Amino acid sequence: MSQNVARTVVRLLADAGVRTAYTVPGESFLSLLDELDAEPRIRLVSTRHESGAAFMAEAEGKLTGRPTLALASRGPGATNLAIGIHTAHQDQTPVIAILGQVESDVRASEGREGFQEVDLAALYAPLTVWSHEPSRPADVPRATAEALTRMYAPRLGPVALSVPADFWAEAYDGEPPKPTAPAPSTPEALAAATQDLAAMIATAKRPVAIAGQGDRVGRESLRRASERFGFGVYVAFRRQDAFSEDHPHFLGHLGLGTTPAVLEALDDADLVMVLGTRLDAITSQEFRYPLPGQRLVILGRGLPEHEPASGTVRLDADPQAVLDALTGDAGHEPGGTDWHDPHQAALDFSHHPARVGSRPDAVTGACGIHPADVITTLRRLAPADVILTNDAGNFSGFFHRYWRFQTSHRLLGPCNGAMGYAVPAAVAAKLAAPDRTVVALVGDGGILMTGQEIETAVRHGTPIVVLAFSNRMYGTIAMHQARAQGRLAGIEIGALDLARWAEGLGAQGFVLDDPTAIEDTLRAALASDRACVVDIRTDPDVIAPERLLSHLLDPGQGRA
Repeated sequence: MSQNVARTVVRLLADAGVRTAYTVPGESFLSLLDELDAEPRIRLVSTRHESGAAFMAEAEGKLTGRPTLALASRGPGATNLAIGIHTAHQDQTPVIAILGQVESDVRASEGREGFQEVDLAALYAPLTVWSHEPSRPADVPRATAEALTRMYAPRLGPVALSVPADFWAEAYDGEPPKPTAPAPSTPEALAAATQDLAAMIATAKRPVAIAGQGDRVGRESLRRASERFGFGVYVAFRRQDAFSEDHPHFLGHLGLGTTPAVLEALDDADLVMVLGTRLDAITSQEFRYPLPGQRLVILGRGLPEHEPASGTVRLDADPQAVLDALTGDAGHEPGGTDWHDPHQAALDFSHHPARVGSRPDAVTGACGIHPADVITTLRRLAPADVILTNDAGNFSGFFHRYWRFQTSHRLLGPCNGAMGYAVPAAVAAKLAAPDRTVVALVGDGGILMTGQEIETAVRHGTPIVVLAFSNRMYGTIAMHQARAQGRLAGIEIGALDLARWAEGLGAQGFVLDDPTAIEDTLRAALASDRACVVDIRTDPDVIAPERLLSHLLDPGQGRA
């Protein structure tokens, strides 16, 4: 049966597992929008900004593991979308970005520079694992199938397809192509990887693992292997749900501000196993690791080919399958490394003493809220399967330090430090998992970038909880300026009433400026049957630039 290009592509996407399309609609893909809206297997979500659409697609892909779709139109829309695609690239998340392009006759007229025309395939090439613009309508379905294949191999990550506007309505009479599913590890490759890793662990005296995304590594598989072979476990930057922090083999989170005491076990390791992730700048502590003399093993599929160190051993196999095979092999004696002291160092770092009050602000007289008090109270009140989305900003240091993750939690956070991620990510998480509690943690700087997606949450009936930590500045930059320059410049954020702003978007709003009201306010927010925003007026003593470093990095300073 004859159908147009748009319908063929939508069927192809739905057959491949795409269940949501996030977009700001554009005139360069009208037929595609119409077909997406008519496809019962795909929900079409109109967002308030293209960055929100891309962050939502990235978050859903990270949470579910299935391919997700983000769409944007021409130069302005595609450049707005780029921040979320860059996030997907650094987080190795399978997202397909379909970019509406100018008409094909305009593209063929070199030098004319049509309305909103940009070479989108070239623009997205460094942000994706594959980027392409078909030259004929008949090539679009085949290019879509190739995109769905390329997002998994040779490197896992986002892909981009730029399609001229007039191609979508053209007839397509051919047989719809099919993407090639990622091939599982062959039995031979799995056996070889298992044997090699087992041999290296057996000869190591202080083996440690660095765990990537829990769904890829296998949380229970990692726990069993760690117990069976006795290796300690660090978690990579913003991958804290991969391994429970109360497990005696937990050694710490390799994030920002990690203390020397927490890093000591990694310094002493002779074997470092990186599982299911790349060794990024933050996880490697600005490429400090591996240290000279340490043996580095990277286990996983679809990872970048860059070698962090000479002599790196790469095992191209599914990490969960290898860990399962390890624990099923009765030929190796259980490991006996004692991790008590380094585990205690990790627990000591995340210990938050009981609240002792805050000093009143000199101008307003308000005491303000210590971020750690909010985190520890939320940790106590939230359900065991809560989904947490976090933004960039100094408030997140308190979150990463004091939450104490379990493997039942789910954490969605951007490894590239993109501001504006948390609110859109929470919307997507609640759409994908409507029966689970979803909490977004964001600063006032981040919520002003993409917080308008609260309207999207309200419109779709997704009761997310947004905790907005207000300190009236770009706190991270203020910290760097205070440390490097001794003065501040361009970091101010004005006085806000985020509760009333949220109400204007149709959500429920709370103001939290009294330390004695933390528990009651959080209980009310968690019980709300609609999207809500808690405007947290943070303690001015905690967030003053000269205090930020001591509170976040030195456990002996103040109440942090």
